[in-house]
Amino acid sequence: MARDVIVVGAGPVGLMTAGELRLGGADVVVYERLTAPTRQSRGASFTKRTAECFDQRGLLGRLGGTEPADSHFGGIPIDLGVLAQDHYGHRGVSQFRTERMLEDWVGELGVPVLRGREVTGVRQSDDGVVVAVDGPDGPAGESAAYLVGCDGGRSTVRKLAGIGFPGTDGRRGFLTADVTGVDTRKRRIGENLPGGSMVMAMDLEDGVTRVVVHEAGTPPPRDRDSLSFSDLADAWQRLTGESLHHGRCRWMSCFTDASRAAAEYRRGRVFLAGDAAHVQPPAMAQGLSVGVQDAVNLGWKLAAAVGGWAPEGLLDTYHAERHPVGEQLARNARAAIELRLTGQDMDPVREVVGELLAHRDAAEYAAGMLSNLGIRYDLAKGDHPLLGRRMPPDRALTLPDGTRTRVGELLRTGRGLLVTCDGAAARAARHHTGRVDTVTGTWTTTPGTAPDAVLVRPDGYVAWTSPGTTDDLGQALERWFGSARRAL
Repeated sequence: MARDVIVVGAGPVGLMTAGELRLGGADVVVYERLTAPTRQSRGASFTKRTAECFDQRGLLGRLGGTEPADSHFGGIPIDLGVLAQDHYGHRGVSQFRTERMLEDWVGELGVPVLRGREVTGVRQSDDGVVVAVDGPDGPAGESAAYLVGCDGGRSTVRKLAGIGFPGTDGRRGFLTADVTGVDTRKRRIGENLPGGSMVMAMDLEDGVTRVVVHEAGTPPPRDRDSLSFSDLADAWQRLTGESLHHGRCRWMSCFTDASRAAAEYRRGRVFLAGDAAHVQPPAMAQGLSVGVQDAVNLGWKLAAAVGGWAPEGLLDTYHAERHPVGEQLARNARAAIELRLTGQDMDPVREVVGELLAHRDAAEYAAGMLSNLGIRYDLAKGDHPLLGRRMPPDRALTLPDGTRTRVGELLRTGRGLLVTCDGAAARAARHHTGRVDTVTGTWTTTPGTAPDAVLVRPDGYVAWTSPGTTDDLGQALERWFGSARRAL
């Protein structure tokens, strides 16, 4: 039986994509090449906006305790305490912990995660996609309306779809490991060392320390399998004078400063998300975060197409909105690495950047890029400051019965959300029931940016406000949620 959507890759991005699709009513399956979840922790932090995405689906609390993550650009700290808005990310969350939480969630939603399946072929037609898979029972094929590749930087789906991956090759090599039994000084945003070297150490959980080391002049390793923890410990000791050799290595990997963004996030019925669409050095704590946001942007749109109510051009907005984010990420990663790891010739530039980031406006702009709160999509014409930006999920409402709720809680359904202070807007949205939840209430607090009515997409971004948007509500509803004549 043909599926609506096949998602390839059971990492955080693939699982988040699958969950978003299922919330939208799609029949989705996840294929994963590995036969069992790993204990690897490639991602150990995520941004403020990603935390909000998890919160919108009621998932953030499932992760348990986290700690606030400081912000920096190329090792130059940004004082988030001077900013009016909270830009702090979350640190110390092992990737396997995030994956376990998301796999539990999609399991509750009824999404099968089939492991030990490696995609070997993709064939598109006007009507769908046929995916060839080598699994436990041998080669097989499955048809679907759409395919989403969330299968990492070396994405098989991207290659089979013929999508280019322009960018820069890696010139520097980094070693990273999760280690127990060590008590090294914490260097949470990394410590720059003379000549362009760098070390980092941060707490994870259960006495685990994440360490990263780059020794100036070290190229990307040619044979990753030949690396050992002793290589990392030796480099660490040469650079810091401290020994980690007595520690127990739970996991070790290496990475480079390669930075790329796919030329297309969509080709026909094939989509890319996460590292399949963009790669960059993990030292900026952006890869997992931006990938999860890709998933939240794509999932509801693809579910709308499967459900038959997607307005014309909706699927094209995925590339239009997320590709610029991926390109900016690639650019920022290159700039940050050069700033951090170029030797003393970069010192004057570091001084200038440090002086700039001491100014609130510059710090707010940089923090917005790094927290992903600065993203603004072109969703409608108007002058309201929230238009095209994410709706703060902590914005509170008082309902007619006197109870209070938060915008984040109202987005748990994965549907659009119309919040209005009067009945006129509610009546305008009545033909989009099943796609848009309408809530009448008053803002518990009255900040200057609180509109009388606001239409929020399922991904949390504001598509219309009153006042402040040129188009009326009916036009906005049709643009993002289809024709009222086909209302459910």
